[in-house]
Amino acid sequence: MKVNLRRLLTSITAAASLSFLVLHQAAAQAPPPARDRVKDMVSIGGVRTNQLVGYGIVVGLAGTGDGSIAATRQTMQSLLQRFGMSIPDISGIDAKNTAAVMVTAELPAFAKPGQKIDVTVSSMGKASSLRGGSLLITQLVGADNETYAVAQGNLAVGGLGITGKDGSSLTVNIPTVGRIPDGATVERMVASPFETAQSLFLNLNTPDFTNATRLTSAINASFGAGTAIAMDSTTVKVVAPKELDRRVAFMSAIEDLLVQPAAPPARVIVNSRTGTIVISEGVRVTPAAVSHGSLTVRIKENLNVSQPNAPVVGRAAGQTVVTPDSQITADQAPVRTFLFAPDVQLASIVDAVNAVGASPSDLVAILEALKQAGALHAELLVI
Repeated sequence: MKVNLRRLLTSITAAASLSFLVLHQAAAQAPPPARDRVKDMVSIGGVRTNQLVGYGIVVGLAGTGDGSIAATRQTMQSLLQRFGMSIPDISGIDAKNTAAVMVTAELPAFAKPGQKIDVTVSSMGKASSLRGGSLLITQLVGADNETYAVAQGNLAVGGLGITGKDGSSLTVNIPTVGRIPDGATVERMVASPFETAQSLFLNLNTPDFTNATRLTSAINASFGAGTAIAMDSTTVKVVAPKELDRRVAFMSAIEDLLVQPAAPPARVIVNSRTGTIVISEGVRVTPAAVSHGSLTVRIKENLNVSQPNAPVVGRAAGQTVVTPDSQITADQAPVRTFLFAPDVQLASIVDAVNAVGASPSDLVAILEALKQAGALHAELLVI
């Protein structure tokens, strides 16, 4: 049998060209892998907020203050003494229009003296509402007990509390907490290693060796080999320019780099309080058969009263007797069985569990049993 070699080569070439075209079109239609900005993945070591706290007093309340609390009265006495008024007996001070409060705030990184920050004011006594109150000047200190800001201003309270004369009350949201936008003025700057450190450290928000490696590769590809070194699964060390203006521009360029994040670990998160269950992508189950049923036992108690006959001549009156009558019933739902095939993925797990009408508590029991059996290849976290 003779074969036309030229025709055979032409057919093979055409088939190869068609296959290449199909693969090229499929690759062109496939969506590119998702990539995250570096600024969304990391935080810069030493560049952080600082918590501030202070004790103050709110005045101007409409009878919703602390009342006869000794701490609030003593605070008012100390405050009045600063203005030259002497009140030796604090029992004569009525604090129904005053409330002792704790003032909290967060001092942003690089905050300079004179800048404004928001503060939160929370009642710490018997005050039922802070609505309409004004916070008097309060020093906000840090963990080193140094004053970093001073707060004062009128409160914005979103809650509402009303009490009637008969004791009835109505509360909407939380009326004992308020905020003062731009209510504190920064008085001291917190030193940061960003300006003086020879190297900067990028800390991943979610520790992962793959992400640390890809972040290091992206930085070195853009700024040259040796610029970044991965120290562990969390930290990447970056050699930064010495000049401050160049260092700022350098970090700005790094934050805009795009990095393809690694696939997250397979996890099943169970909230035992709310019954919420979250199953991440990549969770799989090896071959396993699950049989799940429920048994309901009901106990009903009835009391039967035996009333005696009326007394007659020559016979004593009877006694009333109470006899318990217990009824116990047990109902067991039909056993539900389903089978997981090898390497079942997330969608199959959810479909199988929903098919048998399992409740969140049933799903938790199934997942825990699969984990103990070694069939669930994922980390099971209960929060």
